[in-house]
Amino acid sequence: MAKGTKYKARPMDDKGFIHYTDTEHETWHTLITRQEKLIVDRACPQYFEGLEKLNLPKDRIPQLEEVSSVLRKETGWEVAWVPALINFDKFFALLADKKFPCATFIRTPEEMDYLQEPDVFHEIFGHCAMLTNPYFAEFTEIYGKLGFAASKQDRVFLARLYWFTVEFGLMQSPQGTRIYGGGILSSIGETPHSLDNPDVIRKPFDPIDILRTPYRIDIMQPQYFVLEDLKQLYELAHADVMAMVEEAKRLGLHEPLYPPKEEKLAS
Repeated sequence: MAKGTKYKARPMDDKGFIHYTDTEHETWHTLITRQEKLIVDRACPQYFEGLEKLNLPKDRIPQLEEVSSVLRKETGWEVAWVPALINFDKFFALLADKKFPCATFIRTPEEMDYLQEPDVFHEIFGHCAMLTNPYFAEFTEIYGKLGFAASKQDRVFLARLYWFTVEFGLMQSPQGTRIYGGGILSSIGETPHSLDNPDVIRKPFDPIDILRTPYRIDIMQPQYFVLEDLKQLYELAHADVMAMVEEAKRLGLHEPLYPPKEEKLAS
């Protein structure tokens, strides 16, 4: 998450309940109702299966325990409260323990369409439905274990793997190419961009190719990687991912497909 965020997670009370304002509930309602319409014929079948199991409310932000109770039953996962900023050690440790981190703030109405920080809508609507899928859930758990044990340099490579799968992954389905990445599924702009933009590059899923691919978090993605099916993630989780990291290091990074980020001039 970006440094210097203005957002702060809502605390839990002594009963584990998070108190949101009416405006925050209204923001959730706006986000979920418009995004559900947008992902029709775009999200993968497994996402819709998970969304049905979660049965998220439309008129209010769900409590974390409501989501966790479903995830525990399906795959043994749960949602963990975190502040707006956590370090990589904590992030990987939570995933390794089958706990998905969720900062309990929601974007302001002024930032409805784009927010660089992952808010409660992104985490719950974007990610939690896929965590009901055993293949996806196991990949995410093992990824956390790999990341927790990895060096700082290797974590940079592993971050690309997470980015192009859990956050911005596409996959094949009987209905054609569909979305499973939470960064796309929670974004009003990225959802149509990822599938409909003719200028976007959609490459077959190749872990070493992914590990060599730079990305920027503050732009629409110029390219995505497409799984054949979710079992491919499961198989990757049980392969020697760190050997792939070493091969990616040896080969070097691809040239970025985007311009460098403009540096702000000091005043």
